[in-house]
Amino acid sequence: MKSKVMIGVMGPGENATPEENELAYDLGAAIAKQGWVVLSGGREFGVMNAALKGASDNNGLTVAVLPGETTKGASSYAQIKIITGMGSARNNINALSSHVLVVLGMAAGTASEVSLALRANKKVILLAQDEISTLFFKKIGTYKVVTVSTIEDTIKLIKDYVSLNQIR
Repeated sequence: MKSKVMIGVMGPGENATPEENELAYDLGAAIAKQGWVVLSGGREFGVMNAALKGASDNNGLTVAVLPGETTKGASSYAQIKIITGMGSARNNINALSSHVLVVLGMAAGTASEVSLALRANKKVILLAQDEISTLFFKKIGTYKVVTVSTIEDTIKLIKDYVSLNQIR
């Protein structure tokens, strides 16, 4: 059986803007249409929830890596719920389990996920990111960090990366 490509969608929870949530929904939908899996922190709000909803609404497979010891507060759009009991330490699972990380919006937890992904030599795509975050992560991540402004460019980059690295 062929394994699935897992795309981590990372961004703020409570502090996500309506625009970030809308973009996350559309990104989740676009990822699902490619047959890829959407992985997120899995909580019931913000970018996490919106990306899972977008994927779920488009028949995609969704995975939530939850911080607590139960599924309380989990997105209702998460089909697979991984209970870690690890709090923010679960960010390492998000980073390591994703073939590619797509980041929109920024918060402390999001920043930690990006840093952990870079440390693990993962590809990081910053989607519609602000200038300060972009400069910071490009400085520490160099060639592993790519910036894009559209979902279409994001999907193209992921396709190229998956093909080049023969991810199956």
